[in-house]
Amino acid sequence: MKKTDVVIIGAGAVGSALARELSKYQLDVTVVEKNADVGGDSSKSNSAIIHTGYDAKPGTLESELVVAANPMYDEICKDLDIPFKRIGAILPAFNDEQMEQLPAIKHKAMQNRVYDVEYKTAAELLEMEPELNPEVKGGLFIPRESIIDPFLFCIALAENAADNGVHFELATKVIGIEQKDGAVTTVKTDKGDIECKYIINAAGLYCDEIASFVGKNDYYVTPRKGQFYILDKKTSCKVNYIVLPIPTKVTKGKLMCPTMHGNMLVGPTAEDMLDKEDKSTNTEGLESIAADVRKMIPRVNLRDSITQYSGLRAQRNPEGLNIDMYDDLKGYVNISGVRSTGLTNSVAVAKYVADLLIESGMKAEPKTDFIKTRKGTPHFAELSAEEKAELIAKDARYGNVICRCETITEGQICDAINRTLGARTVDGVKRRVRAGMGRCQGGFCGPRVIEIIARELGISPDEVCKNNEGSEMLTGFVR
Repeated sequence: MKKTDVVIIGAGAVGSALARELSKYQLDVTVVEKNADVGGDSSKSNSAIIHTGYDAKPGTLESELVVAANPMYDEICKDLDIPFKRIGAILPAFNDEQMEQLPAIKHKAMQNRVYDVEYKTAAELLEMEPELNPEVKGGLFIPRESIIDPFLFCIALAENAADNGVHFELATKVIGIEQKDGAVTTVKTDKGDIECKYIINAAGLYCDEIASFVGKNDYYVTPRKGQFYILDKKTSCKVNYIVLPIPTKVTKGKLMCPTMHGNMLVGPTAEDMLDKEDKSTNTEGLESIAADVRKMIPRVNLRDSITQYSGLRAQRNPEGLNIDMYDDLKGYVNISGVRSTGLTNSVAVAKYVADLLIESGMKAEPKTDFIKTRKGTPHFAELSAEEKAELIAKDARYGNVICRCETITEGQICDAINRTLGARTVDGVKRRVRAGMGRCQGGFCGPRVIEIIARELGISPDEVCKNNEGSEMLTGFVR
């Protein structure tokens, strides 16, 4: 039986942030993740926005954490070499009814201590965002709404945690939790048991199922599907800011915004589901995105879509972000209700939970040798001619372009595979260095990526999976 101090269940944004935060202390920490890679479920399929919390429900834990988290990203992204931009968001109103809602939205921002939200006139908004519907009457500007690469964010947190001694058990499913004398003792997995003193349930969509193992499932989680379009970098209609609709009680609405890599993101829907595995897209959902977004950005060209995808966020019933410890179950922390702000508030949740554990009696001496920084894979396409030549001189594989759409080289792919918590699947490579994320969606580079993965890992090409076990890309050889 393996032994550790703390088991974190789930390696999404929250679990990975927790891993990094706890790696700052003299603790033995293990992360158990059912998927074959870090990034979880919801954390890798969202709007890629770091929110300010201007529209969170005032006085809630979610509001407190997301507002606290937003200012942390400048330093975190610098330390972990993660792309991040504070581009700002606009909230345009197109009729009198929407204009009447703006003071309440701004007041909510003030209640949440997001004091830099400002009114903008129609003329100001059209100057900022020429693609806006010219019928705009006015709106709000939220300058600190930001964009990030959510894949690299989770990966970088996990890599840095691993470099600081955290163990990651991937493709490992939790099947039970044992307790004795009112305290947790063991996490049971399909790969063996792990003895521990503390368990943190950061399982997102599946947190209610994990909670049921210890009888703390006084809530249930249903998935809320969000479908998205990704538009080509050369699309004829682009926006400069995150363009948000007036939010409703159910959803922040369908937006349009730039991504970190020059594409346009359009969506999402908000569809309450029952199936936690259903990540399909459908005509009805995609058409609703088109209809709603065109009210704000009439020229949006969805024919420039290079892919569509959907993500599932965890809808807690009763709703609300909850972080709980229990007098009758020592050592167990239950995190539930992490929704659309989960990517943002993950780093604040990590600090909040670490403090809870220390206050509860966990012995945690700060490390004196914590590795604060992480160096990412070089972005070859963004380098100067001199920098490219220097890199190729050191490693000739950087001169071999594999993914033409995104100008991703063999050197980058090899680095993605061979670094800490390296890629083991086609999607793992894709999310680390973007090979296959361009216009052809891997149609050209896919076979070469499979070949490189097989070579670097010393396995047969027909063993290479798209993502999880059972998703092998090849079925055999024809010659």
